[in-house]
Amino acid sequence: MREVHHEVDFCVVGGGMAGVCAAIAAARKGVKVVLLQDRPVLGGNASSEIRMWICGAHGPNNRETGILEEMQLENLYRNNTCNYSIWDSIVYEKVRFQKNITLLLNCSCTEVEMCDEGSAVEGYEKKIKSIKGWQMTTETWHSVSAKVFSDCSGDSILAPLSGAEFRVGREASKEYKESIAPKVSDKKTMGISCLFQVRETDRPQKFTPPSWANKYINDSDFPEREHHFKTNFWWIELGGDKDSISDTEEIRDELLKIVFGVWDHIKNHGDHEADNYVIDWIGFLPGKRESRRYIGDHVITQNDIEDGGKFDDIVAYGGWSMDDHFPAGMNYKGGYPTLFHFAPSPYGIPYRSLYSKNIENLFFAGRNISATHSAMSSTRVMGTCSVIGQAVGVAASIAVRRKLTPRGVYQKEIRELQKLLKEADCYLPGQKREIPKLSRNASLFVPKGDADMLRNGIDRPVGDATNSWTGNIGDRVVYNFEKNEKIKEVRLIFDSNLNRKVMNVQSVHLLNEDRYVVQPQMVKDFTIEVFDESGGWTKVADIKGNYQRLVRVKMDVFASAVRFVAKATWGDEKVNIFAFDVR
Repeated sequence: MREVHHEVDFCVVGGGMAGVCAAIAAARKGVKVVLLQDRPVLGGNASSEIRMWICGAHGPNNRETGILEEMQLENLYRNNTCNYSIWDSIVYEKVRFQKNITLLLNCSCTEVEMCDEGSAVEGYEKKIKSIKGWQMTTETWHSVSAKVFSDCSGDSILAPLSGAEFRVGREASKEYKESIAPKVSDKKTMGISCLFQVRETDRPQKFTPPSWANKYINDSDFPEREHHFKTNFWWIELGGDKDSISDTEEIRDELLKIVFGVWDHIKNHGDHEADNYVIDWIGFLPGKRESRRYIGDHVITQNDIEDGGKFDDIVAYGGWSMDDHFPAGMNYKGGYPTLFHFAPSPYGIPYRSLYSKNIENLFFAGRNISATHSAMSSTRVMGTCSVIGQAVGVAASIAVRRKLTPRGVYQKEIRELQKLLKEADCYLPGQKREIPKLSRNASLFVPKGDADMLRNGIDRPVGDATNSWTGNIGDRVVYNFEKNEKIKEVRLIFDSNLNRKVMNVQSVHLLNEDRYVVQPQMVKDFTIEVFDESGGWTKVADIKGNYQRLVRVKMDVFASAVRFVAKATWGDEKVNIFAFDVR
């Protein structure tokens, strides 16, 4: 078979949301990246193959931003009927057409080559030299040599192949003094789900189940499980009491019996108001919640989360409750199929939990980070995984550029990592973004309100503080400098409505449905003007049809003043802006 070798700086294994964000973040810093994904589409559990919507931190204004928000805002603009193939294409294009990324789809990692014994730096046992993958569509072996690697595969495929420390299952409560952990440790995990979707039609439709479908006659067959067809069927879950990797095919077969049986019950047993509905899609690729977890320099625990994650090396945040599904899933008869344990939102996630304790050049991002089972029940959701992925991608770029190990980035460049993340519109609770010197030293005029809200370094509402300036369409916001200054960029953060509903497809597509649109408060049209050496205002940018929250306008001018003028929003009469930087 054909063999192709790739020499890059950074290799990402796994193209779920964490891997996608890691690859893009690194590539945008000039790092050469290979992203290896074993499926034909990107997005993992958020893709059309599994169709779980992206959840994250609870609470007002806690939506994750950065690269994830960029993709979701693109989706609001182009995908108003919530079509999963369109969403697939958006995630695909962000990777496929990003400079510095080589994308290998349908390529499964099968081997790891380690460096010669003794080549790892002090404090580490081993170092990865290259990985190998089989691309089934082209019958090609791809080998990838890189300076640093990140395992974003969910199942942590590089762990058993490289000898990285990992664990599976639930820790005993006494190990980390976790009150919600079981008394005795075990190998049990949360289960695996197959989701399904239905579609509304304009007339009654019948459903004939396959002979092998499970039979559910009465509502009592689903104790404490909401099964109206307009809800989500996350509780169609099995396999946490089996091996969530080795037994996946067997578990999938059982899940399909349940899916067809549940829809048969809804259509044919009792009045569920589903006469006009038909099955539109069934997931044959199960969505996993848990398998292997790496061991890093820090293991996040229940207590870390409950204390708010006040880490000095915070690089991401979570805020989903500790949502611990019973391993038996559908076979659990003891009541509601999951336990929700309180988690503050947001809480910090430390950088030290994102790289291997014993492999010199191995990062990881996603549900496989260094956390106990209890803590992982919160950190596993995809909004959190995405911002973790972006943090790893930026950290990898620092490691490559400064010739550091992942641990070395923590020891020498953690402040630089945090600075770059905040600059890329990643929120780090408790920290302020550094304001450029040019903006900091200039006078800033707004027609009314507090101008300094635009340069306070907090780019979202927090508590009672709006951290934004609100004005009218047509208002001018002006930076004045003491002398002519060279202006290279204007950076803006607009209001994308961090409290909007998630892309929650639920399980039903309704007739004439149009739920997902650009939010009305988003600034649509605006101009950037400079007061230059000609002695008058010159328009240097006239932006129309904007739908992104983070906007950078590049220029190369000398000016004594710069002004922003909002011309239109997507519906609101007011303009709301979180940041206006000039540098």
